[in-house]
Amino acid sequence: MLSNISRKYRETALIKLIAVGLIIGIGIALYAPAAIPIVAVLGDVFVRALKGVAPILVFVLVMNAMAQRTVGSGAALKPIVRLYVVATFLASLVAVAFSFAFPSTLHLVVADANIAPPSGIVEVVHNLILNVVDNPLHAIANANYIGILAWSVLAGIALQKASPTTKNTVRDFAVVMTQIVLWVIRFAPFGIMGLVADAVGTSGVDALISYLQLLAVLLGAFFSVALIMNPLIVWAQLHRNPYPLVFTTLRESGIYAFFTRSSAANIPVNLQLCKRLGLNPEVYSISIPLGATINMSGAAITIAILSLAAAHTLNIHVDLPTALLLCLIATVGACGASGVAGGSLLLIPVACSSFGISNDIAMQVVGVGFIIGVLQDSCETALNSSTDVLFTATAEFAERAKAGSLTTEDMTPKN
Repeated sequence: MLSNISRKYRETALIKLIAVGLIIGIGIALYAPAAIPIVAVLGDVFVRALKGVAPILVFVLVMNAMAQRTVGSGAALKPIVRLYVVATFLASLVAVAFSFAFPSTLHLVVADANIAPPSGIVEVVHNLILNVVDNPLHAIANANYIGILAWSVLAGIALQKASPTTKNTVRDFAVVMTQIVLWVIRFAPFGIMGLVADAVGTSGVDALISYLQLLAVLLGAFFSVALIMNPLIVWAQLHRNPYPLVFTTLRESGIYAFFTRSSAANIPVNLQLCKRLGLNPEVYSISIPLGATINMSGAAITIAILSLAAAHTLNIHVDLPTALLLCLIATVGACGASGVAGGSLLLIPVACSSFGISNDIAMQVVGVGFIIGVLQDSCETALNSSTDVLFTATAEFAERAKAGSLTTEDMTPKN
């Protein structure tokens, strides 16, 4: 009996199982609230497992990719990084346009006094550089992906001169870590059930009612970038219908990220999706963790919209040059906020400073951000993480299209 259930579970598409888990989680929150603390443990275990395995997985995969590479990964990464940066900047422009079209005001609240935001954009860049040279063990233990990437690339380059036996050992270790991740991901339906039950049962929507307009502006910007701007970028690269690929990444990456609210936890999911899309592992094993660090369209939107909401609340006139400066600050700041809990919110004081808004008031805006974070952070993470796969795939498919070897089947993930 149990063996038949286990076999049926393994054979059923994961997205269907997640949908079932989501429905059950909502049902538990609405009709069996006493069970929420029990099933919430499943969600905590799932997220903790993904976060735990992700740093080691990234270190091993990147090191293996650099050690085994037969093509220039650096050249292949350039168009991906370009897409990351351009998309983040364009997302900030979309956010500014939404803020001007639908200006929002805030009922400012007292923020958490323990939060210490950066003092300026120089500090953001400074911290980013220091993360590169972090102790490798400390970087892995604290999920500092900038440091993990730097040390794994160096280790991989050094291993290029190692013996074939050593390289094979590294490759085998990468295979082992990949298999562990697959086991963790198969636990996703239970994890999603616990996360949904906990979120619906404990947070509810009461805290969001007073900020419906601000939430609507944020969600409008998120969805406009995900469903209009990003498809236009993909179409410009491929000259083909972008929506099958866009919907694939939103469905198979964005859903995970929405509920886990962690780009780091979603790295294994994105690596697996890239594999199913048939992408080059030498490239995506680097571009995916890199994207979790610098590809932050959602964070740029959050920074821009909440900063402009503060300006509108204080009746501060924002001219076009200042708005463009805000876009640059949001783009750079979003990259620096990667991997930090509430990172995009903590960069709001930096952006507000361009309007002459004091840090005390800016921190109250951060407090508002945490109130609406139930939806804001989930949608932001879903947008950030799903576009890591989207642009990695777009860059590789564009090269295949130029060579005339891209087919519709190539853009569909394999089971």
